Amino acid sequence: MLIVQKYGGTSVGSLERIEEVAKRVISTKKAGNDVVVIVSAMSGVTNSLIEQAEFYTKSPNLQAMDLLLSSGERVTSALLTIALEAKGYEAIAFSGRKAGILTDSVFTKARIEQIDATAMKDELKSGKIVVVAGFQGVDKDGRVTTLGRGGSDLSAVAIAGALQADVCEIYTDVDGVYTTDPRIEPKAKKLETISYDEMLELASLGAKVLQNRSVELAKKLGVRIITRSSFNNNEGTLITKEESMEQALVSGIALDKNQARVTLLKIKDKPGIAAEIFSALADANINVDMIIQNVGVDGATNLGFTVPQNELELAKSTMKKVLDGIVIESDKDIAKVSIVGVGMKSHSGVASKAFKALAKEGINIGMISTSEIKISMIVQEKYAELAVRVLHEAYELDK
Repeated sequence: MLIVQKYGGTSVGSLERIEEVAKRVISTKKAGNDVVVIVSAMSGVTNSLIEQAEFYTKSPNLQAMDLLLSSGERVTSALLTIALEAKGYEAIAFSGRKAGILTDSVFTKARIEQIDATAMKDELKSGKIVVVAGFQGVDKDGRVTTLGRGGSDLSAVAIAGALQADVCEIYTDVDGVYTTDPRIEPKAKKLETISYDEMLELASLGAKVLQNRSVELAKKLGVRIITRSSFNNNEGTLITKEESMEQALVSGIALDKNQARVTLLKIKDKPGIAAEIFSALADANINVDMIIQNVGVDGATNLGFTVPQNELELAKSTMKKVLDGIVIESDKDIAKVSIVGVGMKSHSGVASKAFKALAKEGINIGMISTSEIKISMIVQEKYAELAVRVLHEAYELDK
C-alpha cells in the first residue's frame, strides 16, 4: 500500500515528539508500505516567526512573509529525515518546490493548481521514505507561497491525490471525529466513519479536526482520510464517500460561539432592498451566515442576519452607510447549535425532535436555517452548551 501520513504541530512539537513520529513512520514502512510523510512546523514556531516580522511592521510584505513562514515546515522535514536515517531507514526531505507543488501567486493563502509527483515517485521506487514540508508550494515564477490556515492538511490531501495513495492519515492530538465536543458532553462518542459532506458541515460549523478546504479537496479527488491521534494507537475516524446503505439519522452536534446577530428595523419592504443590503456586506468582505426576514406590514419589514463577532462593528457601519437613518439592533450573546447527518435526507421529524427537546429545557430558538443534511439554530449563549447536551441525548448519540 501507499500511505500518506500528515503530522500536525503538536505531534512534532519537540525533538522527542519527532522521534516518536519517526518510530510510527518506521512501523508503517516495516509493514510493507510505501510512505510519504507531510509535516507541519513545530508547535509555536509559525506564531514566533509572525511576531519576529511584526517587530518591524504590522503589515509586512506578503511575498517575504511566505519565504519566512515556509521555513518552519522545512526545519521539521529535515529533522524527521535525520531522525529516520539515524534509525537506519533511508529517507529524503522535500520542500514544497521539490515535491512539485505548483500554486497561484496569492501570497499567504495560495491555492494549489497542480502537482508534478515525478520526483516523489522516483524516490519511493528506490525504497526511500519521502518527507515533505507541508503548507507550501511555488508559483509559476518559482516564488515560495504558503497555503493559508490548515495548509499542511491541504498539502497531504493533494499529494495523496496526485500519488493515488490508498489512504491519507492525518495525525493530530485528538483521536478522531466525535459526535460533539467531549469537553462539553463527556458522553460524546467517536465516529468510526463519516461522509465527506457531513465532515464539511461539521468543519464549517467549528469542529476543529480538519479544515474545510482539505475535506473539499479530498471529496473532489476521492482521497480516503483517516484522522487519528499521534499520542496513542487508537483507531481513528474514516472520512470517505457516502455509503449507499441506511445512514444514521444524525452524526454529530456542532457548536459555534463566534456569532453575532444584526437586526435592521422597519426597512422599506420593496424589491431590491435585500440585494442592496447583502451586496454592500459582500463588498465589505463580511461573511453573512443565517438570514431571517419578517412578513412586511404597512410597507416595512425587519431583516435579521448573523455574522462572525469580529465583523459585527464593520457590518453595522456598512449598514449605516447604505440605509440612511436605519435603526439597528445587535446581540453578541448568541451561539449557533447545529445538527448534522446525511440520514436527514430520507427521514422526517428530525427538526421537530430538536425543537421539542430544547423547549422542554426552556431554551428559546432565535433563528433557524436548514440544508439537506443540517439544521442550525441560534440560541442565547448562556444556554449553548446545555443545548448541545440536550440534543446529544435526544438523538441518542451516546448509545
